[in-house]
Amino acid sequence: MKERNDLDKMVGKMLILKDIEHLSSRRSSVYVDPEYEKFFELPMFMGASTNDITTKCQCFQFSPGKEPALRSYTEIKQLLDQGKKRDVKSILRENSWPINSPIRSQLWPTLCAQHNTKPPMVEGFYWEMVHQVFGTTELSEKPIMLPSFVDATHCLPYHLTSTGRSVADRIVNVLGYDCPDITYSPVLYPIVSILLHFMSEEEAYHCVAALVGSKEKVFINQTKLLHEVTWKTVMQIAKKHTKNAVAYFQRICPGVKLERVFMDWCWWILAGLPFQHLVRIMDCFFHEGIKVLYRIALVILNLFHKECQSNNEWSPDNIKNDIGNALVKFCKKIPVSPAKLLHAAFSIRGLSSTYISRIFLKTEMLLKSRSVLNTGNKTLVKSRSSDNLPTSQSQVNIQMMSHTLTIREGEKSPGHRAIAMGVYPIHQLKSQVCANEDLFTLWSWLPVRITMYQPVLLYTTEEHGCSLTTFYVRVEQHEPTLMMIKTCNNEVFGAYCSSRWFERNVKDDKGQRQAYFGTGETFLFSLYPERAKYPWVGIENDKDLGHASELFMAADSKMITIGGGEGQAIWMDENIRFGKTDSCKTFNNPPLCPSGDFEIRVLEVYGFVGA
Repeated sequence: MKERNDLDKMVGKMLILKDIEHLSSRRSSVYVDPEYEKFFELPMFMGASTNDITTKCQCFQFSPGKEPALRSYTEIKQLLDQGKKRDVKSILRENSWPINSPIRSQLWPTLCAQHNTKPPMVEGFYWEMVHQVFGTTELSEKPIMLPSFVDATHCLPYHLTSTGRSVADRIVNVLGYDCPDITYSPVLYPIVSILLHFMSEEEAYHCVAALVGSKEKVFINQTKLLHEVTWKTVMQIAKKHTKNAVAYFQRICPGVKLERVFMDWCWWILAGLPFQHLVRIMDCFFHEGIKVLYRIALVILNLFHKECQSNNEWSPDNIKNDIGNALVKFCKKIPVSPAKLLHAAFSIRGLSSTYISRIFLKTEMLLKSRSVLNTGNKTLVKSRSSDNLPTSQSQVNIQMMSHTLTIREGEKSPGHRAIAMGVYPIHQLKSQVCANEDLFTLWSWLPVRITMYQPVLLYTTEEHGCSLTTFYVRVEQHEPTLMMIKTCNNEVFGAYCSSRWFERNVKDDKGQRQAYFGTGETFLFSLYPERAKYPWVGIENDKDLGHASELFMAADSKMITIGGGEGQAIWMDENIRFGKTDSCKTFNNPPLCPSGDFEIRVLEVYGFVGA
């Protein structure tokens, strides 16, 4: 009996080697070390019994003489073309394609391309950019200096050849040239390296460019501020969803701040996990965004905490001096398959995109507020209270800050500037709705990053007529927009709208238009007779306030609405002539004019060049 078992194991291992050689013969990329591709899975298989081949191995999932029942690229592409993104999400989560499956050479570019918000690049665009940056399209044998936004300590090559690493260097340089707004993005290089395992240099560039330019979902952070916001968001989520793990770390390391552990959260995944786990995570990441990585991080924390209780290798004495490094080492030996890791990640309840966005937005606003306070401009931090409205001195401070809100000619900037150094952007505005003093007040309420852009008048009833159709034609593709209303009774109020009005046409997975859209950055304001700002109620509350508190913007061919839940904060008819205002749950505002109903004298809508 023992001899028969030994024979079965030997046959099983021979079949494994045969399958690995078959996969290696279809190697996806010329940039990858072929020896690595052939043998990186071998220890995982050789340690398994013959029966384990089909039951435990979730990476290959083949059995002798039987092909795995996996969905094809054609099926997924058809679903994407039909707008069935939820079905695609389920397929990506459940289908464990072999690590070297050729499907990814088509699938990943298609998944990334769906997030592209810019017009399609003309053929040869990338190589023209390469020639502009390097003066030639030939790959240099000399080392290429990397952009400053790259973290040199985390240029993870994932077993690329020297040529592959040079190609990755070139891609991030061209991207830095094409996207000067990127100031800090340590995860960008590793993602480029992963992409090069499955596609050409040009395709990898187009993929990462689409992820960087995505408007609807976050994939890659591009500034130090957003990098910090992200790890602090992970920390806040972990405190709620992995309470026991966090409490354990704090107990065994009382002298170590929790922040030190979470600052490197992304490297648990990108630098720690085996490549076969990482590739499966990327299958989902390229469709769903960074929230996939949030979920993976939570599972890692729970698994590590569990191992700490039963494995002496991770005893308190061994990890208390450097939990962060211990987490990375643990990930290298993670005791679950890629499929089980993903299953655990997507089984976490109560971790909706809305909840994550709320935590992220609160963290971002808090950090921005602290930044302003640290520069001495405390009066720029606003609330709904009239006690915190800008004083005349704070308006002087704003004017003094104009040097930080405009850019010297030739320096990198968020967009083209038509103004000289030291001239505050709103000095050029000639509003028919409010005076300069009111504009300064309003400007101090805008998100700090938006004050760096030049405002431009997109639509005004004085010049473009009173038509909702004209409004959409001139405004719908701009994000964000600032809407200011002056009534026939001289009341002045409006809203900062964080999303494009075009989103009124976006359909959900069932083919139905979504009633409401927008984000928690949207806010209401009143300038006359009362001065007040009304931010989203979720900013001040961690609790789930329900659907009624997230009704930011709505529109169709007959009306426009801002704010909802037991009333509409602003409602206007299709002729942009009559409207009404009520209190609503989304902003917890009173009616913005005393009578509730109003007739519009002037409506102005501003966009921001380069935003």
